[in-house]
Amino acid sequence: MIARKWHGAVPREKADAYFQYLKRIAIPDLRDTPGNSGVTVLREDDATLSHFVVISFWDSREAIRAFAGDDLEKARYYPEDADYLLEMEPTVTHYEVLASPEG
Repeated sequence: MIARKWHGAVPREKADAYFQYLKRIAIPDLRDTPGNSGVTVLREDDATLSHFVVISFWDSREAIRAFAGDDLEKARYYPEDADYLLEMEPTVTHYEVLASPEG
C-alpha cells in the first residue's frame, strides 16, 4: 500500500468552510477512484492559520496515476481551492505503508 500526503494552509477563519469543501468535493473524488483504500484528513490550528494534511491510501502507483495523472509527485487541485489556500504547494509526498491500524 502507498500513502500519498498533501499539505495546505488556509486562514483560520476559512478552515471550517474548507473542510466542508473537502468533504463535498475532494474526499469523494479520492474515495471513488479505483484502487483508493481510504482517506484521512488532519487539521492543526495555530493563531492565524489552519494546516490541513490529506493522506490518501492506494493499492498501487498505477491507481495513483488514475487519480493524479502521469506526474505522481504533482499535487492535484480543484477549482475552488484557490478561494481558500494561501499557497498551491506544487508537490506531494509518497510513502510505503509498513503498518496501519488495520494491521
